[in-house]
Amino acid sequence: MSLTPPAAWAHLPFFTDRLPGISAALAADPRQILPPEPQIFAALEAAAPEDVRVVILGQDPYPTPGHAHGLAFSVTDGTPLPRSLRNIYMELSDDLSVMRETGSLLGWADQGVLLLNTALTVPAGEAGAHARLGWSELTRQVLGALSNRPRAFVLWGGHAQGFSDAIGGDDHLVLGSAHPSPLSARRGFFGSRPFSQINAWLKARGETEIDWGRA
Repeated sequence: MSLTPPAAWAHLPFFTDRLPGISAALAADPRQILPPEPQIFAALEAAAPEDVRVVILGQDPYPTPGHAHGLAFSVTDGTPLPRSLRNIYMELSDDLSVMRETGSLLGWADQGVLLLNTALTVPAGEAGAHARLGWSELTRQVLGALSNRPRAFVLWGGHAQGFSDAIGGDDHLVLGSAHPSPLSARRGFFGSRPFSQINAWLKARGETEIDWGRA
C-alpha cells in the first residue's frame, strides 16, 4: 500500500516521518483494511487547512465493511445508521430541530467541518486495532496547524479529549462532552447542544453558520 498525502496537508512532518512506516505496515497486513485505500485521507481531502472552521474528532473508522468512507462518524449513503451516529442525530434534532436521514456527512465537510478520526484505518471487525499504528501523530499535527486562528473543536469522549493539549492559541471554541456511543451518550452527550453552540459562536464572529441539515 502506497498512500499519497493530501496536497493541502502534505507540508506536515507526519507525511515524511511517519507515513512510510504506516504504509509498509498496512501493506504487510493480510487483513482487510478499512476504509478502502482511496478514502483513507478523505476527511483531509475534503477541506484544505484554510477552509476548516470546525473540527470534530472521532476515534477510528467503523470496522464493518461498506460503512466507513474516511469521515469520522459518517457512513456511505444507504447504510443503516450506526448507533453513535443515530445518537448524534437525536441530539441535533433536540438542539436545532434539524432532522437527518442520510448517514453521509459530506454535506458538513463541504462547509468546512473536518471530521477526523484519530486513527485513519482499522482491520475489518477489529475496532481499535490500529490505535497504536502511529496515526495519532497526524491528529496532533493537524490540531496544531489548525490552532493558527480561532476555530471550533469538538471533543466527544475521553479519547478525543486526550488530544486537547495539541490545540494551541487563544479564542477557540473547545467543546468537550461524553461520547455519543450508546454506552455513554446519557452521561452528558445528550443535552450538550454542540450544534447550536457552534453556530452561535460562528455568528458572533461574523461567520456563516453551519447548515447541519445539508446532505
